[in-house]
Amino acid sequence: MSKYIATVIDTTGIQKYIFGSNRLKENVAGSYLVKLATDDWVKECLRALGNVYIPKHNPSQAEPRINTDPTIIAELIYSGGGNTFLLFQAPEDKYARKFTEAWSKKVLVEAPGLNVEIAHQPFDWNQRLLQDVIENDLIKDKLDKQKRNPRPSAPLLGLGVTVNCISTGLVAVETREIDGQTRPISREVVKKLDQVNKANKELAKALFDERKPRKRREQYDIPRDVDDLGRSENESSYIAVVHIDGNRMGKRFKEYGKSQSDNREFIMAMRKLSWGVSEANRKALEAVGSAVIKLIDEEKFEIKENYLPFRPIVYGGDDVTFVCDGRLGLSLAVKFLEKFEEFTQDLPDGKGKATACAGIAIVKTHYPFARSYGLSEALCSQAKQWMKEETKDYEKPLFSALDWHIAASGLLGTIGEIRKREYFVQIPELDQPASLTMRPMRSHPCKNQWRTWTGFAQVVNDFNTHQDWKERRNKVMALREVLRQGKKATEQFIQAYSLDSLPVFPEANSVLAKEGWYDVCGYFDAIEAMDFYTPLED
Repeated sequence: MSKYIATVIDTTGIQKYIFGSNRLKENVAGSYLVKLATDDWVKECLRALGNVYIPKHNPSQAEPRINTDPTIIAELIYSGGGNTFLLFQAPEDKYARKFTEAWSKKVLVEAPGLNVEIAHQPFDWNQRLLQDVIENDLIKDKLDKQKRNPRPSAPLLGLGVTVNCISTGLVAVETREIDGQTRPISREVVKKLDQVNKANKELAKALFDERKPRKRREQYDIPRDVDDLGRSENESSYIAVVHIDGNRMGKRFKEYGKSQSDNREFIMAMRKLSWGVSEANRKALEAVGSAVIKLIDEEKFEIKENYLPFRPIVYGGDDVTFVCDGRLGLSLAVKFLEKFEEFTQDLPDGKGKATACAGIAIVKTHYPFARSYGLSEALCSQAKQWMKEETKDYEKPLFSALDWHIAASGLLGTIGEIRKREYFVQIPELDQPASLTMRPMRSHPCKNQWRTWTGFAQVVNDFNTHQDWKERRNKVMALREVLRQGKKATEQFIQAYSLDSLPVFPEANSVLAKEGWYDVCGYFDAIEAMDFYTPLED
C-alpha cells in the first residue's frame, strides 16, 4: 500500500494562552498543557486506534515502519517548529478522522482556551515527497488558510448573574484560594491549576539528574510563585524573564530535509535532528540548574527557604523561556547559550553547533508578567536583528547574542522607543545623538570584537571588586553621569581621580578605556548591571 494521509497539528496564540496571566502557576501550567496537547495526548489518542508506531527518541527507532508493515495504521513522524506530524493509512480516512475526533475533544475538555489547528492531506508515498506535502499542501496551503479564515466563534459565556475570572476575564465557574483570598476563576484556569503539580514533577525530572542520590535531588523545591524566587523583606526585589530562541533553526530543518533522497530518508533525518535539538535543550537546561545549585551549595547565593531561584516555563525545543531571581538572569542566559552550542556540535546534519539569541527583561517582582514576557521576546528579536546585520544578512557564520533591559519602574513604549528616549544623548564630540548602550552583544569571545559578554562581565566585575571602584558607589555613580557628557568629560574624570583608565575591555581599542566611548558608550551598561551580575564558575 502506498497511499497515506499526512496530518499536521499546530497551536496558535500560545503566547497569550501561556503568558496572559500574571500568576506563575498559571503560566507554568499553560505551558505544560500545550506540551500535553501536542505530545502526550497525541500519543494517547493514537494508541487508542490500535496498532500504531510511536518511536522513542533513539536512533535505532528512527526508521519509519508504516510503509513496510501494513498492520500499522498510524505513525508519529516527528515534532518540531511548534508542529506535530503524523501519518495514517489510506485511502479510507477513518483512522485520521477517528484520531481527530478523539484528540480535539480531549483538548476542548482538558485545555479550554487553547487554540489548535489540524489539517490532513492524502498523498501517494511512491509519487510525492513527504517534505513537499508537509511544507506546501499542509503548512503553506491548508494551515495558513485556516489561520487566516478562522471559523467564527460565539461561545455562550454565561447566563443570569455571573462573575468574571480574575485571570482571563471569562465567566468564572468556581472559586479557589489564591494569594490568600477566595477568588473566582474560569474553566481555563481551573484546568491549568489542576496540572501544576504534574508540571513541577516533570520539571524536576528534567532539571535533576536521576543518577544522583534521591536525597540530593529532593533538597530543593521548584518555585510555584515569583515570590519564591528570592524576594526578601526590606529589599528591592527583581525577577528576570528570559526568552531564548534558536537562530534560523527552521531553515536548518528545511535544508536538511531537502538533502534527503526519499520519504524514508526524510523521516529518519527529521527525527534525528529533532531529537538532537530537544536533547541539547534538555542538557543545557540541566546545566543551568546545576550551576544555580552549585552557587547555593557554595553559599555564594542565598535562597528563600529551599526554593530554587530559577523556574523554566517553556522548554523542550529550540526555544526556551525561564524566570529567575533578577540577579541571575544575565549569567544564566549566557550559560544556557554556551551549553546549547556545546550540546549541538554533533547534530546529525553535520552543520556544526546551533546558535541562539536571548532577551532578558529584568523587572520588579510583581510587574505584570505578560508585559515582562513581551519585553523579553522583543529583546530577543533585537539581538537576532543585530546578529543578522553583523553577519551581513547571514553571509558570515551565525553567533549567539543577547540583549536585555533593566526596568526600575514601569515601561512606556516599545524597546526601541525606550532606548531612543532614555539611552541616546548629544555629546560635544559627535554631530548626532549617540547611544549610551552597547547592547546587544555576542555571548562568547570573538577576535577583534569588543562587544562580547566575556569582556562586559570582566568590566562589571572590575567595578564590583577592583580596589579603584569597590565600595565606592558614589564614584561609580558620578562616572555614570559624566559618561552622558561625552569623551572629554570622561577623560577629565579619569584625571581627577588619578586613574590610569577605566576598566579595560579585551579586544577593544585603547581609546575606549581612556574616553569611555567608541562609537557607542562602553561603560553605561556595565554600571547599570552591577547589581544584576552574579558570576558563575565553569
